[in-house]
Amino acid sequence: MNEPKEITEAKAIIQKFQELRSEISKVIIGQDEVVEQLLISILCQGHSLLVGVPGLAKTLLINTLSKCLGLQFNRIQFTPDLMPSDIIGAEILDENRKFKFIPGPVFANIILADEINRTPPKTQSALLEAMQEKAVTAAGHRYKLPLPFFVLATQNPIEQEGTYPLPEAQLDRFMFNIVLDYPSRKEEIEIVKRTTADILPTPETILTSEHIDKASQIIRQLPVTDVIYEYCIDLVRKTRPTESKAPEITKKFLNWGAGPRASQYLVMAAKAYGFLHGKFTPDFEDVRKMALPVLRHRIVRNYQAEAEGLTTDDLVRKLF
Repeated sequence: MNEPKEITEAKAIIQKFQELRSEISKVIIGQDEVVEQLLISILCQGHSLLVGVPGLAKTLLINTLSKCLGLQFNRIQFTPDLMPSDIIGAEILDENRKFKFIPGPVFANIILADEINRTPPKTQSALLEAMQEKAVTAAGHRYKLPLPFFVLATQNPIEQEGTYPLPEAQLDRFMFNIVLDYPSRKEEIEIVKRTTADILPTPETILTSEHIDKASQIIRQLPVTDVIYEYCIDLVRKTRPTESKAPEITKKFLNWGAGPRASQYLVMAAKAYGFLHGKFTPDFEDVRKMALPVLRHRIVRNYQAEAEGLTTDDLVRKLF
């Protein structure tokens, strides 16, 4: 019996994404979970914040990903003197003495916002407008950005001096907060072997923007049972200290919980995670797998939680 056309197309897309992961692994050693979370955020048309100490190949990972997707990539190094016009572009007088708009580096498919917390809020907000609206405004004119459009921002968790941490409302615009950890000993040996040799692998283009659009459409069409919807929403509501049915751990250790956007992203992420693993409807395990990257930047610990050394990850795990 022949499979429905939709199932065949979905399996072909899943196979393509498996090939994409293999291609990325030619350049990036380990970090499988990080790569998977990045792919899921792209499948869901979301943006991601990558947090990790220097030297963990955050820039190389995003650059490799853009090459494998065949998308235009721009890197913006955020500094304290960066102005909004340095990101979105500006109008200049041309040779005919008429104003002409010169697009900034934000006009690309994948933007690496390197160390986004090093620039003042005025410049941060210019990028965040682009993330939300998929367009920028300059001199009263609105310019649409090329689609698909993804912002992958990085933060260094070590240095806080001279930085401008993103407010909670702006953090909420990122679908995922992805934590990069040190590689294992075996992975680090392989990293050093590859990067100190004469030949460096060049990744090939595996997917196109059409593949991404198609995959995003398929994921949106995947069915979700009411039980999963309720599980996602109840999990998010458990993070709110003002909720009447909030668990004791929430009331004791949290000042603020996640909003409805977290519920939306949690459902979408669970659908995409299940899809990449060959499932056409998400289950409880898929939701739990996606809970940390979706919730860790949307809850605010109080002083007692910090004093007892409890991280946001610790608190989210206790809510399962």
